[in-house]
Amino acid sequence: MHPKPARFPWEEGFPPVLVHAQKSEVTTHPWFTAARSGDVDAAALLVADTCCGQVVDRLAQLAGSEAPVLAGVHAQKRDGLNVLPDVLAQGLQQLLGWQVDTEIVQANIVEHVDDPAFLHLARQAVFDGTVEPGRAYVLVDDFIRQGGTLANLRGHIMRQGGRVLGATVLTGNASSAVLRPGAALLRELRDKHGSLENWWEENFGYRFDCFTAVEAGFVAAHRDSDHVRARIEAAWRA
Repeated sequence: MHPKPARFPWEEGFPPVLVHAQKSEVTTHPWFTAARSGDVDAAALLVADTCCGQVVDRLAQLAGSEAPVLAGVHAQKRDGLNVLPDVLAQGLQQLLGWQVDTEIVQANIVEHVDDPAFLHLARQAVFDGTVEPGRAYVLVDDFIRQGGTLANLRGHIMRQGGRVLGATVLTGNASSAVLRPGAALLRELRDKHGSLENWWEENFGYRFDCFTAVEAGFVAAHRDSDHVRARIEAAWRA
């Protein structure tokens, strides 16, 4: 049985993910390939060139008078550890003076290859590690697509009593920055796939209001609930 992530409904006003650089700027950078392969020095050079001062200022404004903990996505991949989230978090630590979390880690290896959209939904990141109750956290990752990894990291922190102020990533899809699905999108999703919501909760542990906006839009775009369920189950078996 696949592991169930922790998720919570999005509070109204949860801020968009702050993105430092356009995807093309990061993926064409001369140090990108080495950085994605686990080269810490290459990752540091990539982050130094693409970390945005305006985004750093917006993070400071987001925190206000608090000094949140930077919680990076410590993700182990089959070809090694993805060091970019940690390196970005350490760079932000130098600029903002915030603490970097060293306790929270991704507890499973997640690979998304041939069918990325359904695989991201079916094979989700699950986190482990100690959270300081009552403490404010800011999530840090290298890339955002559907936003599910950030949603699950947020859920892990909230389940242990932490507070998540927002998130930042090095790059990603600009359309993915808004994580909270709007009321109209949730109505459309439930109108089309209301029969799927209980199945989703049984298998993943959360309901549609815990989806990210991209996830909700992707599922809502499919008219046939049985097709969605079949594709998810096929991804589990793959």
